[in-house]
Amino acid sequence: MRLWLLPVLAALARASAGLVFVADHDYEADVLVYAVDHDYEADLDVFVADHDYEAEGTDEVWYFTDHDYEADVVIYYTDHDYEADLKVFFVDHDYEAGWNHGHAWQERLH
Repeated sequence: MRLWLLPVLAALARASAGLVFVADHDYEADVLVYAVDHDYEADLDVFVADHDYEAEGTDEVWYFTDHDYEADVVIYYTDHDYEADLKVFFVDHDYEAGWNHGHAWQERLH
């Protein structure tokens, strides 16, 4: 294999970043998520993209997949904030999305 191909293959492997699948059960998930009502309550403000390529390489832009095998991260929505690993607030614009403070899941969702 030619060495110049390695960076290209690495970039292609990362091309599906930001893909999220919602599990039916908490034990199937990588991350337990609670959706808060206000952005000041959230660890992460999330923008939901219309296309998978818009979510590449980011924690804060999500694209929801229909299959768990397509996802970079599998989440489960909890009913209570104290059960959650991550609290999210969904925003209307991509420029509003981002981490509100440092968090253990930062740079690990994609």
